[in-house]
Amino acid sequence: QVQLVESGGGLVQAGGSLRLSCAASGRTFSRYAMGWFRQAPGKEREFVAACSGSGDIISYGDSVKGRFTISRDNAKNTVYLQMNSLKPEDTAVYYCAADLGWSSTWYAPSRAGDYDYWGQGTQVTVSS
Repeated sequence: QVQLVESGGGLVQAGGSLRLSCAASGRTFSRYAMGWFRQAPGKEREFVAACSGSGDIISYGDSVKGRFTISRDNAKNTVYLQMNSLKPEDTAVYYCAADLGWSSTWYAPSRAGDYDYWGQGTQVTVSS
């Protein structure tokens, strides 16, 4: 199994920035597609960003395009989410996820059901 641990969440004012990290266990991290999702109380889980195992394929949810950047360091078994120009509506628990499917090296799925393992989440709160 794969263990995922998020960090970097916290309280920030609107317009500020945060950088989230997700550290993963496993012997073949470079083969995993990695995704970020978020969920606010009473809301459905929302796709934020994803990166293929190779790092060449990246996708973003419409609500964060131009503000958030996903990246990965396969040597450190870590994926990052740089969040800039934060808005109060970005407030949520942010989860990272790993897709170990056969095509995960070259694809970055945006559907939660495509991911096999999930972290515990980290809280991001943006004040107005």
